[in-house]
Parts: sequence; structure tokens; C-alpha cells
Amino acid sequence: MPGLQEIQAIITDPQYHDYLAILKGARNGFVYGTKVRFPHALIMAILFGRGDWQTRLKVIFRATKQHAFNLAKFVSLYKTFLLLQKKLNGGKERPYDTFFAGLLGGYIVFGERNAINEQIVLYVCSRVVRSLHPPCGLALRHVLDRRLRREARPPGLANRGESIQPGMFNSMRYLYRDSEAWTNLRTLIWHNT
Repeated sequence: MPGLQEIQAIITDPQYHDYLAILKGARNGFVYGTKVRFPHALIMAILFGRGDWQTRLKVIFRATKQHAFNLAKFVSLYKTFLLLQKKLNGGKERPYDTFFAGLLGGYIVFGERNAINEQIVLYVCSRVVRSLHPPCGLALRHVLDRRLRREARPPGLANRGESIQPGMFNSMRYLYRDSEAWTNLRTLIWHNT
């Protein structure tokens, strides 16, 4: 059984960084899914729930569990597909790798039609469309026609945090960027750095 020093050496070894980032991404996805869904499900159960409190608590637990596990699975698959593409391309990242990783991961995780998945997909789609719409009063159709031809390439959204709605940007930072940094076992598994 390896000791704490051996585990710390593995955790801080750059050779294992990409693989451990997948683990931390799953952790961040699970935590974020729980943080987002639990309060929502609780309020919905209080305001609109049917049945006794035991039934409502089961619904809250089920919705929170599904949201948390779906985000954990998606972030894990996304990071895994990015890593596979990078390895297949001789260690280099390409501009469209994020698009294909997100497309494949999204299809696998969010392809099943259910209420939780539909809410997640609608939330993400609405934020992406909103990021294409400038704050001025131009018609959305005109903006989309012009911007889709010129700017709306998949990697463009990955690197243009300033154009994404702030709540969505913070979510993405927590799920993807914050899962790239840790200093020890505690900051890998329990807390972000």
C-alpha cells in the first residue's frame, strides 16, 4: 500500500496531470451539479410538489443525483476526448478539438430525453445564443446571420469568455479550468485550490 508521500509524488508529477485532471473534472462536475440542482429541486418541491414530504424528498434526491452524475460524466468524457485527440495528434491541441469533445460527450450524456437533460441543454443553448447577441438593439436574426458567418466557430466560444453570460462563464471556469489545478490530495479531491 503506497504511503502518503508516494501519493503526493504521483499527484504532483506532471506525467499524470492530464489523467488526474479528468478525475478532478468529474469531482467538480458532481459538486457543481449538486450545488445547482439541490436548491432548485427543493424550491420546486416546496412550491409545486405533490404528495407527502417523504415522496418530495425522494424527488429532490433523484433530480440532484441525476444532475450531479450527468455533469460529472460529461466533464470526464469531455476531458477524456480532448486528451485522446491530443495524443492522436502528436501531443498538439487543434482548434476544433473542444467542439468534437463537447459534441460527442454531450450526445453520450445528454442524448437521453428526460427533464433534467432538457433543462441543462436548454440552459446551455440559451447562453450560447445570448453570447452571439450584442447588447445593442439590433434584431437577433440580423446578428445571428452576420456573426454565424464571421465569428461563431466552435473554438471561438471556448476562448471568448468575455462574450459568454457571466453565470455561464463562472460555471465553465469551475468545471473545466479549476479542474486543472491542485497541489495535494486535499485540493485534488476535496477543495479547489
